[in-house]
Amino acid sequence: MRPVYWATWKLTRLLAGNFFRWRVLHVERIPRTGPVILAANHTSFADPPLVGCAVPRVIHFLARHTLFDIPVVGAWMRALNSVPVDRNVGGAGLKAILDRLQDGGGILLFPEGTRSPDGLIQKAQAGVGLTIIKSTAPVVPVRLFGVFDAWGRQRKLPRPLPVVLKFGHPLDFARLRAESRSCAKPRLREIYQEASDTIMHAINYLEPCVDITQFPP
Repeated sequence: MRPVYWATWKLTRLLAGNFFRWRVLHVERIPRTGPVILAANHTSFADPPLVGCAVPRVIHFLARHTLFDIPVVGAWMRALNSVPVDRNVGGAGLKAILDRLQDGGGILLFPEGTRSPDGLIQKAQAGVGLTIIKSTAPVVPVRLFGVFDAWGRQRKLPRPLPVVLKFGHPLDFARLRAESRSCAKPRLREIYQEASDTIMHAINYLEPCVDITQFPP
């Protein structure tokens, strides 16, 4: 980890432990080396830093491209390995994402595309399926619990409520990737959506295995 990334990682872990009283379950399921896609549900601005600081390896993040134009903030975002994304451009950030996976990096994606308005898991967008199919990386489902209540999109400031992050077993999309190399375009679009739906189902299937209401204050 570069110094800025390491310092941010350590500080975020400290805040997560003391403010949110977090629990991290089965982080050992993430490959420690080589390319990997982490696919998580999305309920809060806190999701990327929480997932990032839970993982004992460097992760790349997607961020709105306009943030990189802000002095200091832009330099900090680059130090955190963020990928600039313009949502008005089709296939936003795809090449940069694939390049980083090709180099053996890990990247965090949110299949729903945006934060949930009510904390419930939303339908997956086809875009993450395209990324999955175009890459060769294993895909690890991640589910965050309690983060919407702590800092959902309806709240301006976070609340000190407990949260849980649970990592699932890596998923292998070899069959769909192989089919995508020779299928017709209509089927290709179906494959992208099928990959997105598969990872979203895996995220939804994860359960916390702990009662977060019983966390000590």
